[in-house]
Amino acid sequence: MRPRAAPLQNGIAPVVQILIVDDHPLFREALRGAVTAVLDGAEVEEADGVEAAGRVLERLRNLELVLLDLGMPGVAGFEGLIALRSRFPRVPVVIVSGHEDPRVMREAIRLGAAGFVPKSIERPVLAQALQAVLNGEVYMPAAAPAGATPEEGIAARLAGLTPQQLRVLQMIRQGLLNKQIAHELGIGETTVKAHVSEVLRKLKVVSRTQAVIETAKLDLVALERIAGGQGHP
Repeated sequence: MRPRAAPLQNGIAPVVQILIVDDHPLFREALRGAVTAVLDGAEVEEADGVEAAGRVLERLRNLELVLLDLGMPGVAGFEGLIALRSRFPRVPVVIVSGHEDPRVMREAIRLGAAGFVPKSIERPVLAQALQAVLNGEVYMPAAAPAGATPEEGIAARLAGLTPQQLRVLQMIRQGLLNKQIAHELGIGETTVKAHVSEVLRKLKVVSRTQAVIETAKLDLVALERIAGGQGHP
């Protein structure tokens, strides 16, 4: 059974308004699907940055939860969290991030986050996290196991991509369609489709959305460094 945010009132499930703040359209779509799948009565709003989130929060005073990406363009470190907590202290903010460093998690909580959710989180665990925060608790994931980090595993797979495939991946992360990617790179749409297929195969994922979620553990700067260090086209 999927959790609800509160007991039934007059036999009607309460409506839970949640705001997703992330600059990647595909990740917002994926997180929206996960939230509505695990939480009954969820109405999800979206914003592509902190400024847009502020406008939504001004307009919708009944929002109960913000899911905030930690690494967005134009926002350094925890600036987004600090800004939203300062302007809207009533609304709990949960960080949703590809960073799984326990030090980052602890600092987010210290600065007022109501929880920290890795982007790699499974849906049943996401359900527990959302319910805990909506119940007024603070959610922290279990400690990551020792060994290779998720970032190291993804970086190893990215090393198998050509610079052109990495550029295609960057544009997928930005939400561009094949036609738009073809225009940006000056190549045919058929060639783009072939690159996309190779990107998905090498990353061991089955969809563009999954590719976005997996590579969210690395930032675009890291991808550019990898692309710059490769010599094959």
